[in-house]
Amino acid sequence: MTARVLVVDDQAVVRDGLVLLLGLLPGIEVAGSAGDGEAALRLIAERRPDVVLMDLRMPRMNGVEATRRIRAEFPDTQVVVLTTYSDDESVFAALRAGARGFLTKSADSDEIARAVRTVMNGDAQLDPGVQRRLLNTVTALPEPPAPRGPAEEGGRGRPSAPETLPDGLTPREAEVLRLIARGMSNAEIAAALFIVETTVKTHINNLFAKAGLRDRAQAVVYAYRHDLADPRDGG
Repeated sequence: MTARVLVVDDQAVVRDGLVLLLGLLPGIEVAGSAGDGEAALRLIAERRPDVVLMDLRMPRMNGVEATRRIRAEFPDTQVVVLTTYSDDESVFAALRAGARGFLTKSADSDEIARAVRTVMNGDAQLDPGVQRRLLNTVTALPEPPAPRGPAEEGGRGRPSAPETLPDGLTPREAEVLRLIARGMSNAEIAAALFIVETTVKTHINNLFAKAGLRDRAQAVVYAYRHDLADPRDGG
């Protein structure tokens, strides 16, 4: 499938360079380019691209606000942030706004093409350095207090049953979530659990609905917050 990509960057030389680069990549068609978020929204309404490569720091409407508007008004269009800035504030703001990918401008053509294909398939693609910082931030959060069982509360009674999973997740959904937190693709999860990929997608859809998750980046955060991932998986 050909991916139609819109480039959004306020620097003309960067914007034109990305348009030229994308035009040389197989499976990608350039749907246009814009110099700020407002212009991007107008072009998206007109041309309905599959993916937007979004800069963050732009006049009139920055990339975070533009991403938020795109996800609200054009849910079929995915956003990959491509920016010079990779500080924690920029990363978290973009992910909260709904970006499915986050790359720095040091990314090469293969990384950009891979990110475009990944988000079109419903997955998330984060720059490795960004992903490490995201996991480090989450694992540094204080652990929530463990619920007390009947024996702890009353001093007597039978030992408490094993702790239930959050939001009604099943053990299989929790296992899929743990593998997502490892950075595994749907195909890799299917192979690890000896199930077909369509079943993996069903488990992911179910756990996302139960936990109120929008994408895999949020799933990684959720897994670490609820102690459903091994911190060693983060590398």
